Amino acid sequence: MISIRKIGVIGRTYRNLNRYRQILAVMLKYGFDDILELLRIDQYIEIGLQMLSTKRGERVKRLSRARRVRLAIEELGPTYIKMGQILSTRPDLVPVDFIKELSFLQDKVPSFSFADVRQIIKKETGQSIEELFDPFDPEPLASASIGQVHHACLKNGEEVAVKIQRPGIHKIVEVDLEIMLHLATLAERHIEEIAFHRPVKIVEEFARSIEKEMDYTLEATSMERVARSFLQDQTVYIPKVYREITTERVLTTEFVDGVKVSMLEDLDQNGYDRKLITMRGADILLTQIFQHGFFHADPHPGNLFVLTDNVICLLDFGMMGTVDRATREAFVDLVDAVVRRDEARTTRVLLKLTLWEEEPDLRLLSKDVADFMGEHLYKPLKDIVVGKLLQNLLDMAAQHRMRIPPELFLMMKAISTVEGVGLALDPDFDLIAHAEPFIRQVKLSRFSPKRLSSDAVSIIGQYMDFVQEFPKDLLEITRNIRQKKFTFMLELKNMENMLSTHDQISNRISFSIIIASLIIGSALIVISKTPPLFYGISAIGIVGFIAAAVMGIWLLVAIIKKGKL
Repeated sequence: MISIRKIGVIGRTYRNLNRYRQILAVMLKYGFDDILELLRIDQYIEIGLQMLSTKRGERVKRLSRARRVRLAIEELGPTYIKMGQILSTRPDLVPVDFIKELSFLQDKVPSFSFADVRQIIKKETGQSIEELFDPFDPEPLASASIGQVHHACLKNGEEVAVKIQRPGIHKIVEVDLEIMLHLATLAERHIEEIAFHRPVKIVEEFARSIEKEMDYTLEATSMERVARSFLQDQTVYIPKVYREITTERVLTTEFVDGVKVSMLEDLDQNGYDRKLITMRGADILLTQIFQHGFFHADPHPGNLFVLTDNVICLLDFGMMGTVDRATREAFVDLVDAVVRRDEARTTRVLLKLTLWEEEPDLRLLSKDVADFMGEHLYKPLKDIVVGKLLQNLLDMAAQHRMRIPPELFLMMKAISTVEGVGLALDPDFDLIAHAEPFIRQVKLSRFSPKRLSSDAVSIIGQYMDFVQEFPKDLLEITRNIRQKKFTFMLELKNMENMLSTHDQISNRISFSIIIASLIIGSALIVISKTPPLFYGISAIGIVGFIAAAVMGIWLLVAIIKKGKL
C-alpha cells in the first residue's frame, strides 16, 4: 500500500529534504519561481530559495507554460512522468492546453540491473530465475517509469514476456507523493488561480491511480476479462496470463511476435490487408465501448500487433476504461445531435455529460455550439476527422468551465487514437460510417422488451422505496423541529481568501499602531530627557525611534512585495 502524509511542519521534511531541493531546483530552472514565491515555501521548510539558482536560458523563457511543465516533469523522474501521463487523461482535473502537452510525455528512464531482476523475481515467486525460466534474456525489451519487460522461455519451451517492477519504486513514489501533497496544499491555500483546479484532489486521484497501476495482478485481471469478452471472436487475440508466475510486482504473459500496426512497409511485404486490419481494429474498440463497457484505454501503435490472417493482438492493459450504460447512451445522443446539426439538443446533452460548479451561460454556450457545428459539419461526413472534432468539443467545454468526466475522456481519446491509426493504415477510412451500426444498436437497445421491462421494474422499485421511506423522513423532520434540533448548514464558498486578507489587514493595522506608539512614546521620552542621555538626548528615545524605523521599513517592504501599496 502507498502511504502519503501531509507535510505540515518542518520536522517531517528532513527525511525528504534532498528530494525537496531537487524538485524546487527543477521548478526554478524552468521558470516557476513566481509560483514558489506565492507558495511561501520558506515558511514551511528550512530551505532558502535564494540558495538555488534562478538562472535559466532565454530559450526556456520563450517556451509556453505548458511546455515548461512537461519538460520539468520529464526531468523529475518516474513518479512525475507517470503522474503527467495519467493527468493527460483527466480534463476534469487539469486545463486542456496542459492535457495536449502532457500527452507528449515520454519515459526516459534507464533500465535497472539484471541482479535486481533476479532478486525481485526470487522474492515475489519464491523461486529463482533458473528454476522458472530457460533461458531468460538479461537485456530488457523495454524500460518504463514503473517497470521493464524481459523475454524468456518457460521450462516447457513456451515463450513469455516478463514485466518486473522497478526496485524501490514504492518508496520513491511515497516520498514524491508526500512532497506533491504538501505543494498542492500550499497552492490551494495561497494561489487562487491554481486552487480552482483543486490540486489536492489531483494528487489524491493520482495516488489512487498509480497504486492500481503498480499492482500487476489488476492488469492480469483486465487481460483475462477482455479475453473472455472476445472468446468467440477469431479476429482478436489477447495474450495468455501465467497466473502461477504473476504477483503484484511480476507479470508473466505469453510472448507474441507480430508486426506493429505502425510498420506499414512490413505489413505490405508480408501480404497483410491494411483495410481489413483498420476495420477490425475499429470493430474491437467500438465493441469494447458500446457492448462491453470495458475497453483498452491506450490503443496506440506500440500496443497493437498484427498476427497471421490479419488478427489483431492487444498488448499492455495497464490503462483500462470503464463506461456505464447511461454514459454510453448520452454519448450516442451527443454524436447523433451533432451529426444532425441540432444545436439546442447538442447543448442539452453536453450539459448532461459534463461536470460544472456553476451552470454555464446557455446563450453563449449555444452560440459556441453553433459555431462549432459550422466549422466541422457543413461538409461531407467522410471528410470529418472525429479526433479533431472531439478535441475542439473538449476545448469549447473548457472555455465554459465544464469538465469532461475522466471515463468519457478516456473513451474519446481511445476513439481518436484508433482513428489516427486507421487513417495511417487506410487514408479512406471513415470512422463515423464505421461506427454507425454500433450507434444504431445502442439507440435501439433502449426499446427492446427486456430493457423496457427492466426499466419498469426498476422505476416501480424506486417508487415503492419512496412511498415507504417518505412518511418516516417527514415524521423525523417534524420531530426534530419540535425538539428544536432542526439545523441549517450554510456553506460560504471562497471564504478562506477573504479571511486571509482580513487577517493581513488586521496585522498591518496593528503593526502600524505599534509603530505610531513607538514614535509618540519615543518623542515624549526625548522631550522629557529621560536618562541615560547620549549627547543630551535620551538613549531610550533613540532606541525607540530606531525600532520604529526598522518596523516601518519592514512593513513597507512587505506591502511592496505583495504588489499593493
